[in-house]
Amino acid sequence: MKKIIRGILGSMILLGSFQIYGQTTGIMTFNIRYDNPNDHENSWEFRKNEVVGLITYYHPDFLGIQEGLYHQVAFIQQHCANYDYIGVGRDDGDQKGEFSAIYYDTTKFSLIAQETFWLSEHPDIISVGWDASMERICTYGKFKNKTTNHTIHIFNTHFDHIGTEARKKSAELILQKIAAYGLTKEKLVVMGDLNAEPTSEPIMILRKALDYGFEIAEKEFYGPLSTFNGFNPTLASDNRIDYIFTKNLEIYSYRHIDDRRINHLCISDHFPVLIEIKWY
Repeated sequence: MKKIIRGILGSMILLGSFQIYGQTTGIMTFNIRYDNPNDHENSWEFRKNEVVGLITYYHPDFLGIQEGLYHQVAFIQQHCANYDYIGVGRDDGDQKGEFSAIYYDTTKFSLIAQETFWLSEHPDIISVGWDASMERICTYGKFKNKTTNHTIHIFNTHFDHIGTEARKKSAELILQKIAAYGLTKEKLVVMGDLNAEPTSEPIMILRKALDYGFEIAEKEFYGPLSTFNGFNPTLASDNRIDYIFTKNLEIYSYRHIDDRRINHLCISDHFPVLIEIKWY
């Protein structure tokens, strides 16, 4: 009888863990590194299958990439099941230049609205903002859960690596867009490669308005503290420049993924960031 009771309790605990996982939505940000032949053994041609392998393994419900050129964006869509994407190239608003694309699982979510805006004083047109070194963009999407009809709003971006003022103003602009869209009380995510350390002004601006799961997730943080590795597989640092912020969502877990290629090299020069949110 005791064995039966222990078996029932064990099944209940196991079922409970499946229920918790089944009730979460996975969201990942991943700077995949643009296709640069000068990366030699780290070039896209040698990494691309392992990039899609990583995405397929974790299969987040939403995936925001940075630095993807059009052929890279298309390759991910073609080789990762059930995904469609939104976004445009930053150089021409179509296919030229790097994307900040958002992929979403079409079996679970439908697209309601989308927009890409430039991180500049003139966000509605192709432009370089403030002291930035080049065009920078943010892609926004509104999505509906096909089962519950609940909506979520996703912003994916890549801040400039040179312009100090541009990074600060880009953070302010995204918060202004959230307010202008009337989303301050809605469920939303802001993610991307922000090229800024956790205590820097752009990050502090975002942290005043949004939640940072690294600090408040229900589960303990897992993974290296850094998110940038520079393709150095032995680099040990706290260079954390990739983030996922949320608002009006309960964060179950937050992790940095340090998976490696079969030859032990890094899959990209950034580690992906993956969160699970409790959302129905």
